[in-house]
Amino acid sequence: MADKIKLYNGKIITPDRIINGGCVLISSGKIIEVSEHNIDYPGALEIDALGKYISPGFIDIHVHGGGGHDFMDNTLEAFLGVAKLHARHGTTALMPTTLSCEKDDLLATLDMYDIADKQNSKGAQFVGLHIEGPYFAMSQRGAQDPRYIHPPVVNEYTEILSRSKNIKRWSTAPELKGALEFADYMRSHNIMVAIAHTDAIYEEVVAAYDHGFTHATHFYSAMSGVSRRNAFRYAGVIESAYLIDDMTVEIIADGVHLPTPLLKLVYKIKGPDKTALITDAMRAAGMPPGESILGSLKNGMPVIVEDNVAKLPDRSAFAGSVATFDRLVANMVRLAEVPLIDAVKMASLTPAKIIKLDDSKGSLTAGKDADVVIFDEGVNIDTTIVKGNIIYSSANIHHTA
Repeated sequence: MADKIKLYNGKIITPDRIINGGCVLISSGKIIEVSEHNIDYPGALEIDALGKYISPGFIDIHVHGGGGHDFMDNTLEAFLGVAKLHARHGTTALMPTTLSCEKDDLLATLDMYDIADKQNSKGAQFVGLHIEGPYFAMSQRGAQDPRYIHPPVVNEYTEILSRSKNIKRWSTAPELKGALEFADYMRSHNIMVAIAHTDAIYEEVVAAYDHGFTHATHFYSAMSGVSRRNAFRYAGVIESAYLIDDMTVEIIADGVHLPTPLLKLVYKIKGPDKTALITDAMRAAGMPPGESILGSLKNGMPVIVEDNVAKLPDRSAFAGSVATFDRLVANMVRLAEVPLIDAVKMASLTPAKIIKLDDSKGSLTAGKDADVVIFDEGVNIDTTIVKGNIIYSSANIHHTA
């Protein structure tokens, strides 16, 4: 790692404007200055951005795998392989995410996180674990394995929490028996609870929000909309997330899970400050189309990757995303017609705020971690820097000592 780095001759993306002709100065893994001018920085490694964008690194708060690996493979190779693959596509921080599984498999994932985190020097930084399941509505399980889905069990989740201090988020259906007590327990341990795989109605979501369900997991996917019960209409989780102003949402902007009109609608109603982009990527991200496995190699579910998405073998439902973060940002600009500055905010500062890391990540601000990406107009990544360490660099960027 170069102790001092200067990035210059680029368009610097800040939360509220784009600076042309300035520079970003990095020292010991931290940003020390963002200047509107190209200033001297003796002894620094200088990186000429060649007119491209200099952006805060992307933060993926929901990702399962990539590059042929899944975190639930529970191997060091898998953890480091996923981190390396996504760093090449602009992700500088990510939350390894699990699937509904046997408890022993989940505990093994928690243990492997501790091991891998200490050795992860060539990929996106791990910033905590996201437990997805197994406390879901069976009717909204999607591609989650029904063998493992059940309501919250106190002895189970307290044991899981006692195993690791790295769990930062847990996605659950709030209408299940015991879910509100579960949320209270999570909140007492500073763990974010998110609504997921749920058939809750508005009244249940309002109650859940009061117990700490402040975020909606992969918005629109595996969650209730307007429904009828005995002829009466009820608002679902989708309408509830729109109505509760402070509820944040995350979207898979791969252009498949949500069509263009819904990307536009989410942006129009929730806006860039309440919407985070996520890949929700499984192992096939960055791999050729064809057969793959969702979840662990040991007991995961067979899927088929085609049309830029993973599907169940009978093609009855999507079974995971194969997106990388560069594609998400490009889609928000190209398909949803969102200004680049807002698309980048949805990829960086907003997810950082959601997981309460915005004091150290999410924007090019003095004092924050030097997590930076350089990309062109098509959001093709040229350089990825994680805490001042150049993780990925294409041949298109010029470095001078």
